[in-house]
Amino acid sequence: MIKMKRNIIILAFMVLCGSCFGQQIALLKYRGGGDWYGNPTSLPNLIAFCNQNLSMSLDPKPATVEVGSTDLFQYPFVHMTGHGNVVFSAEEAQNLRMYLISGGFLHIDDNYGLNNFIRTQMKAVFPELDFVELPYNHPIFHQKFPFPNGLPKIHEHDGKPAQAFGLVWEGRLVCLFTYECDLGDGWEDTSVHHDSENTHQKALKMGADIIQYVFTAR
Repeated sequence: MIKMKRNIIILAFMVLCGSCFGQQIALLKYRGGGDWYGNPTSLPNLIAFCNQNLSMSLDPKPATVEVGSTDLFQYPFVHMTGHGNVVFSAEEAQNLRMYLISGGFLHIDDNYGLNNFIRTQMKAVFPELDFVELPYNHPIFHQKFPFPNGLPKIHEHDGKPAQAFGLVWEGRLVCLFTYECDLGDGWEDTSVHHDSENTHQKALKMGADIIQYVFTAR
């Protein structure tokens, strides 16, 4: 209990002071065989875009943090991606739950194939919650770069529309799941997926809105 309270205090302090001290954001490392390390240029590019366009001072180098580590509580924003299997142990699920209800935020970006696995694992984290689709008028779509039609479509996979789902804990969005969108691919260097500059900028702007929402609007 003492460790949990300490982690809550640390996370609250980091969220409040992150914009002042070059706060670092993190990539989530998980077990199960999925490529958690995919899109290596995506977070550095998003960070650079946010620092330039949102007058932020995020650390240009993202951290990597494991689901079950107490280091998780150092980061107000954690990004998760991949194509394949995800496995959380009971201890990892509990650690992630405490991180999220203590003020942390998890963005899960389906890089194609993550959907079925992550829904099962997040149910272990929050048995009492279900993912709900965020409406177009949600504040996350109306930060510096408005998206009146909701989540933009970056890459095609199954011909489905891009959707944004959230887990809401006591009125606060704690987890965003972007599906059929591939924001992370869009954040990458344009040479990786041969995206147009317009597509690249659209992805970065939506990513910046997510960051701005997490740091200032929740």
